Amino acid sequence: MPVAIEIINKSTHPLPEYQTSGSAGMDLRAWLETSVTLQPMERQLIPTGLYIALPDNYEAQIRPRSGLSIKRGLTLINAVGTIDSDYRGELMIPIINLSTEAQTIENGERIAQMIIARYEQADFSLVEALSETQRGTGGFGHSGVH
Repeated sequence: MPVAIEIINKSTHPLPEYQTSGSAGMDLRAWLETSVTLQPMERQLIPTGLYIALPDNYEAQIRPRSGLSIKRGLTLINAVGTIDSDYRGELMIPIINLSTEAQTIENGERIAQMIIARYEQADFSLVEALSETQRGTGGFGHSGVH
C-alpha cells in the first residue's frame, strides 16, 4: 500500500510519478529560470521546486539517474542522498559533472530519482565483544577473485 506524503510543488512541472508499475523510484526535474552549464568536475545544487513532509520512520533516497551518468557523466556528489522526515526545505539536487566536457542542464530535465524507504532507528548496546561468524573481520575483497 502506498505511503501518503504531503508535497508542495512550486515548479511548473508535474509531480514526481512512477513511470512503470515496477518502478522503485520517481524522477525529479530541474526547476531553473535559465539553463545551467557545469564544466568538468564542477558541482552545483539544482533546485526542484518540491517540498515534502515524510511520515516518521521514512526517508527519501535521492539517487543518480543511470542514463545521465553513463551518457553525460552527470551524477550526484553524495551518490545517494537522504531526505530526513523532519526536513521541510526545498529538494535540492547536488550534481557533479564527471565528464571531460561541459554539460548543460535544462529546465524540466529529469536529473535524479527519488525512492521512498522505511527505516528503523538504532538503540546501541555497548558490549565488550561481538558474536563470532564464519566471515569474521574479513572485508574489502576478502572472499578472493573467481
